[in-house]
Amino acid sequence: MPTVAAVTGHASAAGFLLALCHDYRLMRADRGVLYMSEVDIGLPLPPYFVAVLRAKITAAHALRDVTLRGRKLKAAEAKEMGIVDVVCPTAAETAAEAIKLAEQLAARKWNGSVYSSIRISMFPDACRSVGIGEESDEEKRKHFASRL
Repeated sequence: MPTVAAVTGHASAAGFLLALCHDYRLMRADRGVLYMSEVDIGLPLPPYFVAVLRAKITAAHALRDVTLRGRKLKAAEAKEMGIVDVVCPTAAETAAEAIKLAEQLAARKWNGSVYSSIRISMFPDACRSVGIGEESDEEKRKHFASRL
């Protein structure tokens, strides 16, 4: 099923990665940053971090600034870079909008297996890096069998 992240404060390193793993990201404008601290503290990025970052931050300059400059992004900058979908004025409004979006998506009553299959096909490298493999032909046929 669809996932929605409400970033109401700082999301650094693994917290930033966790937010990126969601389908939709909302962030408060008045406080907080997204930040990959590894370059500043001298830690190499694990391959699965890089796979997720590359899958979810598609603009080359944005990926470079996040990973190689350790740039701290406020909500407006993150939205301009395509990392955040919606910017809300406050934490309370961010949470409320995230819940509203999640309810709208849930009301669509999509087949969870199909949604998951589509998501995996969209981000194959990131999924493989965390041990989620592509579906077999048999699994794919199961999704279509109930629709035919």
